[in-house]
Amino acid sequence: MNPDHLEIARPDDWHLHLRDGEALSAVVGDSARVFGRAIVMPNLKPPVATTDAALKYRRRILSALPEGARFVPLMTLYLTDATSPDEIRRAKDSGEIFGVKLYPAGATTNSQAGVSNLRHCWKTLETMQVLGMPLLVHGEVVDPHVDPFDREKVFIDEQMIPLRAAFPQLRVVFEHITTREAAHYVRDCAGANPTLAATLTAHHLLYSRSALFKGGLRPHYFCLPVLKRESHRRVLLEAATSGMPCYFLGTDSAPHERHVKEAPCCGAGCYTAYHAMELYATAFDSVGKLSMLEGFASHFGADFYGLPRNTDRISIVRKPFQIAERLPFGDGELIPLAAGETLPFSLAGDGVAA
Repeated sequence: MNPDHLEIARPDDWHLHLRDGEALSAVVGDSARVFGRAIVMPNLKPPVATTDAALKYRRRILSALPEGARFVPLMTLYLTDATSPDEIRRAKDSGEIFGVKLYPAGATTNSQAGVSNLRHCWKTLETMQVLGMPLLVHGEVVDPHVDPFDREKVFIDEQMIPLRAAFPQLRVVFEHITTREAAHYVRDCAGANPTLAATLTAHHLLYSRSALFKGGLRPHYFCLPVLKRESHRRVLLEAATSGMPCYFLGTDSAPHERHVKEAPCCGAGCYTAYHAMELYATAFDSVGKLSMLEGFASHFGADFYGLPRNTDRISIVRKPFQIAERLPFGDGELIPLAAGETLPFSLAGDGVAA
């Protein structure tokens, strides 16, 4: 492999926030430029909790795409205490909904309508298991007595292990994992039962919690789950570059207008869709594993979701990429992660080649 040039199958993003309205129009082109498909998160206001709402949202996404874009939004439902088995059947029958998102109530942005107790969803989860509908999990407990840096670890013990014991054939994606415990839990379970997988973000592969405080408090590095210790980051990077198919790409790119990030109560989320593959390439190259990027970015997610791999290609070259200081975002502006810094990799041309 040429260490200065990498051509891979067009990647997919298995965890993406696109927002709605002017915000949607501002950001969807960044994802469509590079990614073939994306699992679209349903945490709008109000949440996308029904099949009808998801299909309407899908039409708005397609209408907002730049002319000529070849990008397929894969829709999800927002799981609530009241989500019925019949709603899951309607979602499955639509052919356009590919997962159901579990937000513990109050865990992150627009999660207030999330699940208060998984027991309320038992019948719905049984139906999902039967139909093969994946559960996409934001894996943090919301107990205020649990340290924010421990909420993922506690979630595994208190929620994930009992959930998977009750529904061993339920397909589960442990999204945006951030800890050694989560990476090892997925690794240890995946061999015996390939119904469990995890997504990893570029920011959790590149940065530890020290990035939040470098030279002062840096709100554009604040996300949920929060960045963890350097020792956790190293384990996540080892997992992502391992070639194990249980780990695949999910940016969790989450745009917030600048004034929401630079506020007394900062919004959680990092905007990375604009430069996602440059970030991932930088992370993989940092441990000499650039050759492992294609499986992680382009193959394993599609395989888990039972979808065909993309046949078109993108090229990544070792050429400095200057991250924009700011991007337009409706009437305001959006600050991408690591704004103004330079990455060692760029996309060749416009990103995608047939």
